[in-house]
Amino acid sequence: MTDLVTFGETMLRLSPPEGTRLQTTDSFDVRVGGAESNVAVAGSSLGLDSVWLSKLPDSPLGRRVVSGLRAHGVHTGIAWDDDARLGTYYLEDGGEPRGTNVIYDRADSAVTTVRPDELPGRILDGVTAFHTTGITPALSSDAAETTAALLKRASEAGATTSFDVNYRSKLWSHEEAAETLRSLFEHVDTLFVARRDAESVLGREGEPVEVAHGLATDHDLETVVVTRGDHGALALHDGEVFEQPVYEADTLDAIGTGDAFVGGFLSKRCLGGTIDEALEWGAATASLKRTISGDLAVVTREEVQRVIDEGEGGISR
Repeated sequence: MTDLVTFGETMLRLSPPEGTRLQTTDSFDVRVGGAESNVAVAGSSLGLDSVWLSKLPDSPLGRRVVSGLRAHGVHTGIAWDDDARLGTYYLEDGGEPRGTNVIYDRADSAVTTVRPDELPGRILDGVTAFHTTGITPALSSDAAETTAALLKRASEAGATTSFDVNYRSKLWSHEEAAETLRSLFEHVDTLFVARRDAESVLGREGEPVEVAHGLATDHDLETVVVTRGDHGALALHDGEVFEQPVYEADTLDAIGTGDAFVGGFLSKRCLGGTIDEALEWGAATASLKRTISGDLAVVTREEVQRVIDEGEGGISR
């Protein structure tokens, strides 16, 4: 039986050598990255049977994405399109004061035309968990409709559905995001939201506990996880509040850290763990991801458990 199914766009990430500007580089490091596939890879690395659903161009670039994910044990359910293009993004990494710059080239990519009937919907029958993010419905009206359809289908099939707000200002406005996301929450069991997104997109002000209670009450959510950057995460589940500090890490590459947290959290829940254990796994997976180049959290259960056993972070209630 499949443990985790995710749905969304995956792109190729192109990065010049460290310290080199995009406008002067002669070479690129090529990686695979996308919020939902990042979660699927983290889940697969931690022992789940994971599947990623999407639409890709039937081209060498589309097949590069699939091979990159399958190399980490992720199964794929793909709608292929002969005439579509693959989205890419360019990452120019730089320290202060220059900072890191991300440039997207994803307009009219294959996933923007995805329809529910193009995907293997029966794969949701019997699945334990289904996950997607707010990035996907921001890409196009077709992608938004397919996101809603899959959430509804997964919920009706008995899966635990989860959704990460994951707001991207380069894709849509706060107002557009709020209207669409609120319409999706009807079929969401577990909501992940950064505190800044809860305030700026969903209009939720106050302390994280207040934010979590408000969202859970208004949208009938079983679990709300509010992430707070360096201050860790807070989860509200069945009226009980859990808090989890971060585990310290040397940061080699921060891209994908939030997805690693979600992947670790969902993995532990799929394996029968409690909310406090899932928060520990999420925080530990995120800390390990910061030490790994690329978007993907290629980790092991043993590494995650070692971070938990030896780290300074711990659950508090």
